[in-house]
Amino acid sequence: MSNKNIIFTVLALWHIPALVYGVDPAPTVSDTVLLNELVVNASRTSSKLKELPLSVSLFTSKQIESLGVQSLNEMAALAPNFYMADYGSKLTSPVYIRGIGARINAPSVGMYVDNVPYFEKSAFSFDFFDIYRIELLRGPQGTQYGRNTMGGLINILTKSPEIYQGTDLMMQTGSYGTYLLGLSHYAKPARTFSYSLSLNYRHQDGFFDNEYLDEKVDRMNSYGFRNRLIFTPNSKLSIENTLSFERSEQGGYPYAVYDAATKSALPISYNQKSGYNRDLLSDALVVKYDADNFEIKSVTAYQYMNDKQYIDQDFTKDSLYFIVQTQNQHTFSQEITARSKAAKRYSWIAGLYGFTQLFDNESIVDTYSAKTQSDKQYDHIISGYAFFHESTLRDFPVKRMNLTAGIRIDAETDQLGYIYHSTTQGVKKQLTDTIYPVLSGVEFLPKVAFNYFLKNTNLYALISRGYKTGGFNSTFERPEDLTFKPEYSWNYEIGAKTTLLDKKLFLEASLFYIDWKNQQIYHTVPSGKGSMLKNAGHSVSKGAEFAATATPWKGLDVIVNYGYTQAKFLTNVLNATTDYGGNFIPYVPQNTVSAQIRKTMYVNQPDLFEKVVVSLMYKGVGDIYWNEANSSKQDFYSLMDGRISFIRKNIQLDIWGANLMATQYNAFYFEALGRKYVQAGKPMQIGVKLLVNF
Repeated sequence: MSNKNIIFTVLALWHIPALVYGVDPAPTVSDTVLLNELVVNASRTSSKLKELPLSVSLFTSKQIESLGVQSLNEMAALAPNFYMADYGSKLTSPVYIRGIGARINAPSVGMYVDNVPYFEKSAFSFDFFDIYRIELLRGPQGTQYGRNTMGGLINILTKSPEIYQGTDLMMQTGSYGTYLLGLSHYAKPARTFSYSLSLNYRHQDGFFDNEYLDEKVDRMNSYGFRNRLIFTPNSKLSIENTLSFERSEQGGYPYAVYDAATKSALPISYNQKSGYNRDLLSDALVVKYDADNFEIKSVTAYQYMNDKQYIDQDFTKDSLYFIVQTQNQHTFSQEITARSKAAKRYSWIAGLYGFTQLFDNESIVDTYSAKTQSDKQYDHIISGYAFFHESTLRDFPVKRMNLTAGIRIDAETDQLGYIYHSTTQGVKKQLTDTIYPVLSGVEFLPKVAFNYFLKNTNLYALISRGYKTGGFNSTFERPEDLTFKPEYSWNYEIGAKTTLLDKKLFLEASLFYIDWKNQQIYHTVPSGKGSMLKNAGHSVSKGAEFAATATPWKGLDVIVNYGYTQAKFLTNVLNATTDYGGNFIPYVPQNTVSAQIRKTMYVNQPDLFEKVVVSLMYKGVGDIYWNEANSSKQDFYSLMDGRISFIRKNIQLDIWGANLMATQYNAFYFEALGRKYVQAGKPMQIGVKLLVNF
């Protein structure tokens, strides 16, 4: 089907409900115009979106449902300057906000799910189900959240049985053999006790074929559950535990050799099956005490991740290299925060935090031409503790102006034990067995922000420091590549938030300038069999953001987001003859744009449908440079998604489509072993979804 035919069909479907049934002037309640009134949980100060002196994007459960979002990478471009690449497998899940991100190792953007910190980006991509809200905070969040939140913070909240009771059934099927099944039950059998249990299953045949093996490359099966228990013995005390688990078995990787002369990809064709398997378990115990003038909150969190990546490293029909990497990780964290409650002139929040990460990793590389197998084992421990305090003084230094200032002290240690041996033609040789000197450091992360409030407008200015930890490379071949340094940033931002047209329109705009040093840059190791981080000298990212949410009349919601980022190296000397200073930072889109129109129509056939909701979503991303030399890039590309929902009482039937214009683009590009490789973006998809609430 041509792009014109697709667009014509979508526009026709948009008008069919109104033509057939007519429009009823019954009122509709929209969550779009209420976004600015919502309290941002990640702010930790119970502040509303419109009052915060920072850039935030909120997505409610209704929005997430209408967008058909099933994982975090499907939210790319839905918020200004937010981009999460979708390539390879769940292991490869880099997130970029305002040009700041990381391809490997620890992320530059923090993430919390139901109070559990996700320290490793290999855990960022998981299947969404029973999501209540997603909060995206852009810019460094180091004062309240510390390490590795230099780009921003993602806070994901799931449905609470304290707020919602009932049973939800979800079934979905789509092209390319995609099937989803979800079942959730939320109950409050007593005044002091509530609980929920959610189950989720996902199957996908895959989008891409490996011609050599004559099978789909990116097949996937995953399943998981989430259990929540809440006990509130009295009005002041609450005890909550949330336990979640996901098991995923995923094929990979749909990488094809790229022919630069013809600017086209050859068919995917390699001879060894590859994939990624992962077990992910998270648990949080949250205890809150609500006194008259203050609140104390304790969060004890644990996360376990066990994964295995097996990959044909050359991605050809030849047997050159095959790598198996396994990871067994335990993360423990404890945080205690206290904050004032009364809306007085002075308010405060303070906290203590500690964590420990235990890694047991192994990397096995088969080099077939040399008949050699190398085995590297890592015993890795990272520990840290922190103290933070933030105060807000209202009507200071002038009336209607607020001053917020904070400081965080982060201390961290990093130690690595390393064993390396190789086996050649049956002869095993011990090469390394050592414990490297401990890395340690103390960081200070300040923040100062001003708000000035007019009638319906909040003007703000913000200065904050960001920090991402250094550490040991998990793959290295030379002594100088064993470690990489921390990176630091200063973020300068001004912005405005305002409501207009009797609160039917909410606007947000900001300008930012980020100056950061020692940027950690992805490089392949000299042999090409693996990757590592090295530090660039000096980088800068500057840009603008704009967001608008509106309900111009009843039944119509409009959401528009735009972000522009110019992220460049100021100095990045690779060697005596190569300096990438002045070049764009790779993997960062210069533009992100999205526009959603959601139209609700009440119909005159209540025995058939009560209402029909039609949603169209446009997303645009680009340009994206793929390497430091800026010799390869993905031009700006556009995607169109659509959804029609037929709703009657507790039943909803959706007909949906993704990439309706069948846009062809590259989701990823890289160079290794003297070749260029690409992964194509996902093709057009269509499907149906059934939701039933009991």
